[in-house]
Amino acid sequence: MSESGGHSNVLFIAQLMALLLVGRLLGEFMLRIGQPAIMGQLLAGILLGPSVLGSLYPIGQHVLFPTGPEQRSMIEAVAQLGILMLLLLTGMETDLAVVSKVRRPAITASLFGILVPFAAGFVLGELLPDTLLPSPGSRLITALFCGTALSISSVKIVAVIVRNMSFEHRRVGQVLLAAAILDDTAGWILLAAILGLAQRGHIDGRAVIQTVSGTLLFLVLSFTFGRRAVALLIRIANDHLKSEMAVITVILLIMGLFALLTNALGVHTVLGAFVAGMLIGRSPILTRHIEEQLRGLIVALFMPVFFGLAGLTADLAILEHPALIGWAVAFIVAASVGKFAGSYVGGRLGTLSRRESLALGCGMNARGSTEVILASLGLAAGALNTTLFTLIVTMALVTTLAMPPMLRWALARVPITPKESRQLERTAFEARGYVPNLERLLAAVDQSPSGKLAARCVGLLAGAWGMPTTVVPLQRQAATAQTEAHPEAAAVELAMASAVLPGADSERPAGSIQIAGAPHARDAHAAIAEVAKQGFDLLWIGTEPGADASGVVHKNVSAVASGFDGHVSLIFARGQLASNPLTKQLHILVAVTGTAHSRRAAEVALALAQACHGSVSALYVAAAPTKPLWRRDLDLKRALRGGEEAILKEVVELAQQYGTPLATRHRTAVNPAAEIVQELHRQPYDLVVLGVTQRPGETLSLGATARAVLASSPQSVLLHAS
Repeated sequence: MSESGGHSNVLFIAQLMALLLVGRLLGEFMLRIGQPAIMGQLLAGILLGPSVLGSLYPIGQHVLFPTGPEQRSMIEAVAQLGILMLLLLTGMETDLAVVSKVRRPAITASLFGILVPFAAGFVLGELLPDTLLPSPGSRLITALFCGTALSISSVKIVAVIVRNMSFEHRRVGQVLLAAAILDDTAGWILLAAILGLAQRGHIDGRAVIQTVSGTLLFLVLSFTFGRRAVALLIRIANDHLKSEMAVITVILLIMGLFALLTNALGVHTVLGAFVAGMLIGRSPILTRHIEEQLRGLIVALFMPVFFGLAGLTADLAILEHPALIGWAVAFIVAASVGKFAGSYVGGRLGTLSRRESLALGCGMNARGSTEVILASLGLAAGALNTTLFTLIVTMALVTTLAMPPMLRWALARVPITPKESRQLERTAFEARGYVPNLERLLAAVDQSPSGKLAARCVGLLAGAWGMPTTVVPLQRQAATAQTEAHPEAAAVELAMASAVLPGADSERPAGSIQIAGAPHARDAHAAIAEVAKQGFDLLWIGTEPGADASGVVHKNVSAVASGFDGHVSLIFARGQLASNPLTKQLHILVAVTGTAHSRRAAEVALALAQACHGSVSALYVAAAPTKPLWRRDLDLKRALRGGEEAILKEVVELAQQYGTPLATRHRTAVNPAAEIVQELHRQPYDLVVLGVTQRPGETLSLGATARAVLASSPQSVLLHAS
């Protein structure tokens, strides 16, 4: 390695360390004063650049960040990749389902919030003196770019403030998020088109038609064929590739491919990265763990470098000139007044109240990271020069720093409605609930009645809650020739059960079903262990023989369960469900004890009943006292009664959240299992659900109560084992 090459590499590392360190420290400071962390990263670049360090210690600043093209190209390469990564993350965080909830006010707020400031920015661009233009012949492109710069909002900043104040599930918060999403989406499409025109150096009819048609074609293909292709690629990578971080690699390849496609269509690469992120974020197989890994890479490395380099490029020293200060003020006023007025009018036309529209106008006025990315792209494409770039970055900095306190002030004055109060309660429940946080289901079923009933139950959850499901068809030990020939028939039964569901929540995506290879019984443990590596939250087992006459779980069930490290639901079909597992409505009895595994089982029972419009009865069996009640201590009796009431109250609250009819039963008995079986004889139940824990041993042991219920229950049994 040459001496100059070694020096360049060392200097590149030093630049990265400086941007990461100062960006992290200032980001922490900004967070502590209620501002976005990215503003700290932008200020880090301004601090290390010609604006501050260059003024105080120009020699040191030049040594650390020389202006030579070769050295600067190294850090710019990281920043350019960072732009694509940031847009990928922005797309992944874009939840179009939010828009559908508040369609009318979001569309009107976004439309007027774009048109008014765009017109103001375009007029400013037309009024700019020739000295501020990158070239005399580029005024129209520069004016279009200025209009775009003033019209966009930063969905990241809006989302952070709205979520910090717990407004994401209130109407005004949802309109804010939805309008910001529409702004971002429209902004990137508009920007990609303008940059496509800027790359050609002039505007003509053919160029405009080519850019617009290329953009529309790309969007149509992406959200039809592309959506399914992206989901398939991520599933293949997650389920079949064994190398470490394979899904992350596939996501980056998808991002690069979409960026190259948009470039080939005459549209800028930023649109490809943004759309790729939107499609990746909607993939049903994308787990929180994978998303957090990718986010960690972007937030830890690419964001501080990109925003730091943007700050380095901006030279605030130019604001010493009174004329440029005037233009900076003009950009800030036009952006703020235009965005506020347009969003306020759009909110009022969208049936929002005055206070809600006021909050909307305040919230949409932040440009943040979106503006900095846009300005950097405009500078690189020649639509802006360094002076205009600095003016736009200054406008972004001022409007973004002013927005959080203004939005907090406005949101605090929006009264909460009863409907919003109920929605907040439901959201809090789903955040801590068991079933709402399940991501993927695994089912091991055969063609026995128990297998078909397990398939039905999994289908109910997969269809109602949009859970991707993988089925491992098992072969029965005493299988008929027909079953041996069609081991995947149970998976087809599952698909049918899921397809006929009405759906508990229409906003959730439909649960997808994948069929794994059919293992022989002797390979069940290894097969489940292999498939389980793909990442599942809950295993459902339905196979026969399931348990003997004494209630001991059969060894073939134990073999399947032992291959899975996590929650397991075991199905034993009896009674009516053994002959007709697709009974439309289930009447379920769930035994509750107040423990964590009992609560999870109760949620499973309620979720199943919700999906098929059935009902649930919660039975609490208290231990019979060893002494007469009149001889017991009064305080102890009150404490016991209070505990019983608390257990049943918890189940009642769960049922209210699931919207499932619930009846509570309270019994006192020496033998809880016998009382559960007696209750099954009193009412026409279809299924009894128990929460149990797995006990250590050579075979699957679930406790004495579960064994006794399995031995005596006349109806089907579901054991949910933690």
